[in-house]
Parts: sequence; C-alpha cells; structure tokens
Amino acid sequence: MLEQLEKLTDIADFSEMISDDRVKNTADSMDVLQVNLGKMCNLACKHCHVEAGPGRKEVMSKEVMEACLAVYKKQRLSTIDITGGAPEMNPDFEWFLKEACKISGHVIVRTNLVILLEERYRHLIRLYAENGVELVCSLPYYEAGRMDKVRGSGTFNKAIKVLQELNRLGYGEAPNLVLNMVYNPAGAFFPPEQGAMEQEYKKKLGEKYGITFNQLFTITNNPTGRFGTFLVNSGNLESYMHKLYNAFNPSTLPGMMCRFQLSVGYDGALYDCDFNQAAGIPVSTGEDIFDIINKDYTPREVCFGRHCYACTAGQGSSCGGATEE
Repeated sequence: MLEQLEKLTDIADFSEMISDDRVKNTADSMDVLQVNLGKMCNLACKHCHVEAGPGRKEVMSKEVMEACLAVYKKQRLSTIDITGGAPEMNPDFEWFLKEACKISGHVIVRTNLVILLEERYRHLIRLYAENGVELVCSLPYYEAGRMDKVRGSGTFNKAIKVLQELNRLGYGEAPNLVLNMVYNPAGAFFPPEQGAMEQEYKKKLGEKYGITFNQLFTITNNPTGRFGTFLVNSGNLESYMHKLYNAFNPSTLPGMMCRFQLSVGYDGALYDCDFNQAAGIPVSTGEDIFDIINKDYTPREVCFGRHCYACTAGQGSSCGGATEE
C-alpha cells in the first residue's frame, strides 16, 4: 500500500505540510500506551486497517505484555489502551487486563461488542464493570442494514444486545463506567461532524433501543490495510487521497495522536500510532518494547507518510475522535 501512495507525486509529502518543527516530534510528555494484543478477530470488517480476522493467528505473548506493564510504570503514563483484533481473543487477555487495572487508573478496551455474546467471553462484560474499564465500542452505524454490510449479517442486533446489557450494569450512566462509541464511514468518504453525529446516534439508539452512552468518536478511514486494498481494487485510491489532501486542516496538527501515544505491536515492535503499525512504519529510534523497559521517556521524531492525511482532514481523526483545536 505504501508503494501505491508514494506514486501519487502530485500530493506533497506529509512532513512538508508541517511548518512548526515542534509538531514533527512527540510531545514533552507521553500519555497513552496503546497495546495491540493481536490480529485474531471473530469478524473481518471491510474497513479494518489492521486486516484482523478469524484466520489470523498473531497474538501478543505474556512476555511482551509484562514488558508493556514495566514500560508503563517506568515512563509514568496515564492510560493503557488495549486493542486488537478482538483483544479478548488473546489467551492472556484477562491476566493482562487485571494487571493493567492494578497499575493504571485509566484502562481502555476497544471491543467490537459482538465477541461478548460468545459463551467463552460473556463473563468479560461483568469483569469490565467490576474493574471500571472504559469501553470504546465500534458501531459502524445505528441501523442494521448499513452496519451488517460492513461487519456481516446479524452483527448489528448482537451489538445492540451487548450494549443493553452494559447499560443495565451502569455503563453510560455511572461516572466510572464510561461507554464510548466509534463511527467509521462505510466507504471512501468523510465522516459527518462529530458533535452532530453523536447527537444523531444518541437519538436513534435511545428512542429505538433505550441505549445510552457517553461520547461518539468519528474516525476517518485510513488508506491502509483492508480499506486500502478496497481503494486500490475499486480504483478509488487516487481520488480518496486527493479528498484527504484537499481537506488538510493545519489546526489538527498539534493534537495528532502520534504525538502523545506509543503503539505496541503484538510482537513488541514500537510505532507512533496504530495506523503506522498497520503500514509497517516503526518508530524512528528503531527500538522495541524490551529496549525501553529501563528508559525514561524522551521525545522522538515522528515518522510520517501520505496516509497521515487521513488524520488531518476536516476535523481531524484519531483513536479518540476529532482533533481540531
């Protein structure tokens, strides 16, 4: 995918768009350790930038997880953000979650919801609540037809059942049980304005299903992984990249997630963000998680590529939603 993006010579290298050299480096302090527990997933979503699915076998080992916990403590970070694949499918997931909750007051799990209806994972719903885990739930749309086209038949109704169960436990209502959702466009177009989309989700899900939640994050599809392949195969890569390029918003630059988080791959490799991980672009220092166990945090140069335009188009986009200041 990087090869195809490099061929688009009429689109400037992303670093050329940054006039403030400070923005080319990570911030003075790091907040988030995002840990990708593997590419194994019960779903194979069309927009998935990490190409997760049932056939993927890559999972993080307990040894790498222990190193992640050590780095979190050493560098005094504030958030452990657990993702996948479906992170719940990692055989050491429960151990890691409990250990993370012991050392961090802010643990996030990114879940596709549907996994939590499978018998071997149902108990995790209560485990999340007992440990005050913040859940970030991917719900591509608030209607069955459009969501099932992205995730597979019946996935919407399953997700609704899980959301209703989470609400019964206090998620979306109790201050310590935060329930956030993520919207991704179903094709080669931008998400709507985040605040307006949040209100629409709350209205539709509340009226029809009685569901409440805290925030909605809109994320622009990144031209990597499965979505990138779709763009190439459908002949939309060039037009989509020009949309991103023409919508570049410099006010989103200071809030780019790569400046405040460290992304850890299942094998312990380090990346500036989850999208760089999908693109196979490691951190500029070339270190892995074991190399930094005993190191204090120091700012580093961020690695950019043309796919980064997805994070700075319009309102901006990150794992925490819009970034425009």
